[in-house]
Amino acid sequence: MSLFHPVNLVCPHCEAPVTMMAVGSVNADRRPDLREDILEDRFQDTGCGACGEGFRLQPQFNYLDAGRGQWIAAMPASRLRDHLELEDEAKALFDTSYGAQAPAAARDVGNGLAVRLTFGWPAVREKLLVKQLGLDDTIVEMMKLHILRSVESVPMAEGIELRLVEADEEADGYVFAWLETGSEQFLEYMTIPAELYRAIQGNPEGWAVIRQRLENGCFVDMQKLYMGEGRQPG
Repeated sequence: MSLFHPVNLVCPHCEAPVTMMAVGSVNADRRPDLREDILEDRFQDTGCGACGEGFRLQPQFNYLDAGRGQWIAAMPASRLRDHLELEDEAKALFDTSYGAQAPAAARDVGNGLAVRLTFGWPAVREKLLVKQLGLDDTIVEMMKLHILRSVESVPMAEGIELRLVEADEEADGYVFAWLETGSEQFLEYMTIPAELYRAIQGNPEGWAVIRQRLENGCFVDMQKLYMGEGRQPG
């Protein structure tokens, strides 16, 4: 079931009060339209009745797509530095909902789910897109690490992130974009040959250490390698 609840907000432009229905959980199996809204960057958009300014409520919800094997704890981008604490909270919530502490029927569903934690809308959308394209999200993060090491000039800074945004079938590649986390404004695009994905996929031993670090917890994102996981892989 997808759950919504009313929240009172303040327009960031004119400070007029705005009330909207905020999502608490999304069941994409029952509401595929909500999944499509996330992919189209329009989910949880609203507008101010006083000045007409449009804005978007930051994510804070759980996402379930049993058909595609996804369970995501989506959090606001501002909580990124709390990723260790939130990983523990996400795991505990999953365990009681679909994991070891859940009823047998729920555990049967949970056995087929990959658990992930994300921060900000671009990260949520990316996880859905990666699954849609049939890709391994850990390998996508490895591609980003290769890009950082290979491109001479990158706009790397706090508040700037690199995201997969689409596939380019004509070029046999994937389009990545640098964007501002807060505003979701795109800064720069680049098309990376799909051969890089295949090369990483075909060299599991060479990338084994990095994979272990990325998959150490449900926050599978190369950003954590620059902040430090804070825990030993196990």
